Amino acid sequence: MRYASITDRLAHLGSGRWAVHLAARRMKAAGEDIIELTIGEPDIAPDRALLDEAARAMYAGRTRYSNGRGEPSVLDALVEKYSKRRKGVTENNFLCFPGTQTALYSVMAGLVEAGDGVVVGDPLYATYEGVIASTGAHMIPVPLRPENRFHMKAEDLERAITPEARVLLLNTPHNPTGAVLTAAEIAAIGEVCRKHDLWIVCDEVYEQLIFEGTPFASPFDIPELAERTIVVSSISKSHAAPGFRSGWAAGPEEFCEKVLPVSETMLFGVQPFIADMTAMALSQHFETADVMRENYRRRAAIVEKAFAGNNLVTPMPPEGGMFILLDVAATGLGGEEFAWELLQEEKVAVMPGRSFGDQAAGFLRISLTVPDDVLAIAMERIGNLASRLVMLAEKRA
Repeated sequence: MRYASITDRLAHLGSGRWAVHLAARRMKAAGEDIIELTIGEPDIAPDRALLDEAARAMYAGRTRYSNGRGEPSVLDALVEKYSKRRKGVTENNFLCFPGTQTALYSVMAGLVEAGDGVVVGDPLYATYEGVIASTGAHMIPVPLRPENRFHMKAEDLERAITPEARVLLLNTPHNPTGAVLTAAEIAAIGEVCRKHDLWIVCDEVYEQLIFEGTPFASPFDIPELAERTIVVSSISKSHAAPGFRSGWAAGPEEFCEKVLPVSETMLFGVQPFIADMTAMALSQHFETADVMRENYRRRAAIVEKAFAGNNLVTPMPPEGGMFILLDVAATGLGGEEFAWELLQEEKVAVMPGRSFGDQAAGFLRISLTVPDDVLAIAMERIGNLASRLVMLAEKRA
């Protein structure tokens, strides 16, 4: 039978990148005691008031169809949120989606097609390549270097741009590295995008999870970049509600009008009862993000302390988010091989760095979403495996 070309473009970009995670889940289901440090799933529940609001809305009959752009209460809340960052924002600057992933898919479908290029930092979030490939466009990687704390540099971006480039896909705070771009860095990156007439799509889902020091900055907040900037985000991380699938895109009014039919063709609206919960989440202050931010900052420090003085495993301190990278290249194994050995021998599941691009091949991504004592045990096991690997290599030599 014949299939559309999108199935070939995405054939190697699906759940295969989570192979270690899926294997760990199978082992866990079979009764093995696995420490799971793979996916970015908050380890605290959403605020009870949000759950109550979703339930109230369901029982009140808010289970019917919505409209394509978004429920009025959510649009109002988004206007209030983003008006604090830039003047002149109206409901016409927003589209609502079931989560950041769906928003990003629709945005890319509206901006690029076969023959176009999307510039993106490497390492990158694991689904970006698939989202880009789904349109027929190709990825143009910009190396994010450890010596620069994985911050994208304007000069590296300039060197990477080709004539086919149409979009820069930016992510700050960054997954998997935890890098947080400064306002000055974003301004310099924005100037390059203006010079080459690139759209800027900025994934800001970790906006509220910056540890300390660098304040959050976005191209959306720079008036000179307003006509070319689209933000995608959600309540998944900020409110510990990934399963509710509630997100949005914020961008120029013309962009929203152009992409609305794309969204409507795929979705035609979100769930009204979840929209009511989202409006509450955006309109009030909840301590959820404050608690998570402190937890992840403290746990990143636990990881760093665990490998202090260790020349086999090197933590790369994050500035925000819920992950930390470990450089394991000194063990003689790449991240992929190390992750599988770790799962089989030490019963610890982590994400291989290569799942996030070629630049991360020698790394592991560690999720900071387990209790401190469990995380400490997992780090001890990683250190034990690293030592054994080196000793075995020395014996063979």
